[in-house]
Amino acid sequence: MVVRYELEKLGLNNSAIKAGQVELLEPISIEQIDKLKTALSKAGLELTDNRKHILIEKIKAVVLEMLDYSGTALKTNFSYYLSKKLSLDYTYLANVFSEGQGITIEHYIISNKIRKVKELICYNELNLTEISWKLNYSSVAHLSTQFKKVTGVTPSRFKHIECNNPLRPSMCEL
Repeated sequence: MVVRYELEKLGLNNSAIKAGQVELLEPISIEQIDKLKTALSKAGLELTDNRKHILIEKIKAVVLEMLDYSGTALKTNFSYYLSKKLSLDYTYLANVFSEGQGITIEHYIISNKIRKVKELICYNELNLTEISWKLNYSSVAHLSTQFKKVTGVTPSRFKHIECNNPLRPSMCEL
């Protein structure tokens, strides 16, 4: 909404605004870019034209889309999905991401899968078997092992400590 408002204020027509990117219908002047950067900065947002940074943000958006908005379990592996979705070779994507973020795409995916597991555990709507299926784990044991490796506790211990503690409800969103 902020981006749409600022674009309208500058008289810039857009064809699409998605998380992380805007498609404009006409060319934009340097002055308009500077004004937009300033306005977005005041709102806590950043305008970038660095192609590698943009690609990294696209990779992140695809990962989050896969994990947060997938209604069914993913039936393909992440590297294939990312490569297909962004129309680029996975090795190139992995190199750009690692160079820019200091972690691998795999570690980024794992940390976000664990974030999603935490949410689902605390929502208490799915059991661990259903969660492992939904997030494309090969088994509950694999999910549990990865969860403990990342968080230091088992999923059941996490649920007992974090999700049932009224003093720390925000921990389930981490």
